[in-house]
Amino acid sequence: MDPIRNPYAPGAGQRPPELAGRDAVLDAFDVVLERVARGRPERSIVLTGLRGVGKTVLLNALRSAAVRARWGTGKLEARPDQSLRRPLSAALHTAVRELGRPADSDAVLGTIKAFAMKAAPAKAAMRDRWNPGIDVPATTGRADSGDIEIDLVELLTDVAGLGADAGKGVAIFIDEMQDLEPEDVSALCAACHELSQSGLPLIVVGAGLPHLPAVLSASKSYSERLFRYTRIDRLDRAAADLALTAPASDEGAEFDDGALATLYELTAGYPYFVQAYGKVAWDVAPRSPISADDIGVAAPEAEAELAVGFFGSRYERATPAEREYLRAMADVAHEGEAEGDVEAVPTAAVAKLLDRTPQSLSPARDALLKKGLIYSGERGKIAFTVPHFGRYLRGSA
Repeated sequence: MDPIRNPYAPGAGQRPPELAGRDAVLDAFDVVLERVARGRPERSIVLTGLRGVGKTVLLNALRSAAVRARWGTGKLEARPDQSLRRPLSAALHTAVRELGRPADSDAVLGTIKAFAMKAAPAKAAMRDRWNPGIDVPATTGRADSGDIEIDLVELLTDVAGLGADAGKGVAIFIDEMQDLEPEDVSALCAACHELSQSGLPLIVVGAGLPHLPAVLSASKSYSERLFRYTRIDRLDRAAADLALTAPASDEGAEFDDGALATLYELTAGYPYFVQAYGKVAWDVAPRSPISADDIGVAAPEAEAELAVGFFGSRYERATPAEREYLRAMADVAHEGEAEGDVEAVPTAAVAKLLDRTPQSLSPARDALLKKGLIYSGERGKIAFTVPHFGRYLRGSA
């Protein structure tokens, strides 16, 4: 069929034409926005899930909802070994601009600038200095102590107060939240705790891998009560079918029942895979309705593309020792018939398969954790962050 009219969108953070299966999360967030607007207390929100389930897409959709509600919003992506100060300052600068620069906004912008400038030593070389793009002088004595926890509490309190004075809320969206530095996680929890006690209209909406709740809990024991945790999982059969059929229908095309059944078996309902297979199926199908035979032709091409762009790019980041560890994980998961290769496997079983001690494998395991290729949701167990990664490793690596 006409590739120009192909409606499917497999891409990192790229919104699919039909955001299926996420209505409950979107509706719940609308309630949060309305409650905050009426001065009601609300917790910040954390979305968790594997790679490819659409966390970033959903985070962007929630931000769009906040923008429609006339909130001030900002977004950042956490990165390993990067301080929170600079990206958060840029996000808050955006949020203040979206509030319309109400009265006293210059004072708050000065506080944001002071907070940001603490990211670099005072005597840093010019090339290491960073200009946050704020055209007001940095304030003195507010959010500039150098202690991230003190400074962040003061900063978010000031920004939230500005929102309250303007009669609007403020929402900060943080992607890859598990990659925040430990001291930044602790500071963020402390700031959210202070805001919840004061009733100020600022919430944090974070997204991250399945072990993010454990990261937050390890930082502050009360984090379990600070956030509303929502697990973002693969789509059920009805939602996966809708993600395929609704965009096709808009283009005057259809899938037959056999094609939909085959696609669900291949994708297991993971949104990224649904888009990837749907795109190739559209391109190879000669006409509508798209049939199971068309899917049979499309599947090898879709799998080849995933092997390079989705799986292979991650595998290439691993060292030889780390790849050995990953392959052993895949074999252990396969022996245990772990569904979709996402169930956790014991680290002891991986070590036994490799005829090594768990301690000797710690460097490889820790490096893979840091690279985001695996995660540990409970002590002594690990799992892939990418669905079907074990199947890829057994078949290709």
